[in-house]
Amino acid sequence: MPTITINRASLISALGKEYTDDEFADLCFDYGLELDEVTSEKAMFTKEQGFTEASENLSDEIVYKIDIPANRYDLLCLEGLARGLLVFLQKIEAPIYTRVEAADGQGQKLIIKPETGQVRPHCVAAVLRNITFNRERYNSFIDLQEKLHQNICRKRTLVAIGTHDLDTVEGPFSYEALPPSEIEFKPLNQTKTYTAVELMDLYATDSHLRHYLHIIEDEPLYPVIYDNNRVVLSMPPIINGDHSKITLDTKNIFIECTAKDLTKAKAVLDTVVSMFSEYCEEPYQIEAVEVVQVDGTSCVYPELTARTETIDVETINKKVGISEEAELLATLLTKMCLKSEVSEDGNQLLVQVPPTRTDVIHACDIIEDVAIAYGYDNIKQTIPQMYTVSSQVPINRLGDLLRINIAAAGFSEVLTFALCSRDDVAGKLRKNIEDVPAVHITNPKTPEFQVARTTLLPGLLKTLSNNKNMPLPLKLFEISDVILLDSNKDVGARNERHLCATFYNKNSGFEVIHGLMDRVMQLLDIAPTRDGSGYFIRPCEDETFFPLRCAEIVVRDKSVGKFGILHPDVIAKFDLNLPCSALEMSIEGL
Repeated sequence: MPTITINRASLISALGKEYTDDEFADLCFDYGLELDEVTSEKAMFTKEQGFTEASENLSDEIVYKIDIPANRYDLLCLEGLARGLLVFLQKIEAPIYTRVEAADGQGQKLIIKPETGQVRPHCVAAVLRNITFNRERYNSFIDLQEKLHQNICRKRTLVAIGTHDLDTVEGPFSYEALPPSEIEFKPLNQTKTYTAVELMDLYATDSHLRHYLHIIEDEPLYPVIYDNNRVVLSMPPIINGDHSKITLDTKNIFIECTAKDLTKAKAVLDTVVSMFSEYCEEPYQIEAVEVVQVDGTSCVYPELTARTETIDVETINKKVGISEEAELLATLLTKMCLKSEVSEDGNQLLVQVPPTRTDVIHACDIIEDVAIAYGYDNIKQTIPQMYTVSSQVPINRLGDLLRINIAAAGFSEVLTFALCSRDDVAGKLRKNIEDVPAVHITNPKTPEFQVARTTLLPGLLKTLSNNKNMPLPLKLFEISDVILLDSNKDVGARNERHLCATFYNKNSGFEVIHGLMDRVMQLLDIAPTRDGSGYFIRPCEDETFFPLRCAEIVVRDKSVGKFGILHPDVIAKFDLNLPCSALEMSIEGL
């Protein structure tokens, strides 16, 4: 859930009414939002960075930190939030966004070249004509782009937004993909020109842009947008050109969105132009741009697609748990920027979904807005008209019973992270990562969380390493899920409940771990037999364990786990210095 920071005075001014902090918190609640914190820029900076000289220059003006639903892209800026609240308060009607042709009949054109298909194949564009900026509007414009980049754009991997002063460039524009050495321009806020190769080195240590370099740095071609004079507008998704940067004096803005996902690109473009078209000379009118596709066909953007959905009044009342007239339901939806009318027969609502409400996908989204506008506190509590009996999921029940009995055996339970490094599940356990069926995380934020764990053992060994000063012996266990690749599952992976235990002492304690395994089988009423009806153990070799000190657990002719004395190399890699025995087994099928 994204959090936006809004200047209190600016928001109150836009709403046209003075609110106390408590009153505004109530208004947010009624609209389905949450006022997270009332603070100031200086207080926020000091809280995060500590008191420094830089904090002295920050403003003491009050700001609101407001939690916004992740799919409400239209509320991520002051303009959208104020507009939505004013419609909710019935002070204004929801605006109608219109796509218009250029006044001189010579609209802008952008041509997509075939080579872009290798990196980012899609591009959409639009023009905001005769816009008026001030410092506050300009900051909001930039901040909305950043919020969208982090949210629907998935940190620019799916969509990247570029905004340019149209009066400094000349169309038609071309979207191309070239070798990095052939791209040369002066990037935003720099004083000299760089090739794309040099830019990658320049921004490798940049606190902001270095997080986006991985998106294209390994590609043979980099995307780039030129104007008719071969002036570089941007090298998406990394940086815009300095030549076309927008300023407070900019009057005409050319907006382009390059993307791997065309649907999201359209939604992003519609959101940006809808939010800031109110500052144009003709409010809520957006100038169209023709985009020529690789196959020669043309598309005109922004789409600003509005549609009408039909929903039964009875369905709304039933799902929300109320009994209201169609006219009231239509009014409630209109307050949520979904202008609605009652059908001629009075049994249905005709709901107009504007281009800003990309979150409305299904009838349930419309019904949810009715519930929000009606007020959840106003819905009367009722007893369900059905008789049900609940019970615990069997695997969870089994895990809880095992936890009690293993703790009674003298082991302490731990809870470790479900994510770990590749080295934790491979190198430190003396295995090759290629042989481990791990789910890898794309672009992990930290080396500590690169894959979903395939075994519970690394987590327990890390816990031992951080508690070496505790009295010996250290007897730990965990019952949790591991995640394994599985091509037979629709998501390509599956969860599997494991039991893992370790014994760390001056001696290996192999017999303690063996005894724990036998106790678990006794609790599960699985007899020690080789006839296929019970369990038995057999010698096996595993790189993680000491040679000739590892056994495989076989239950009903199926291998369910292993136990033994850990290899000295494994112990050393986890910064341990005493012998350690470990048991890990699956309890899914027991």
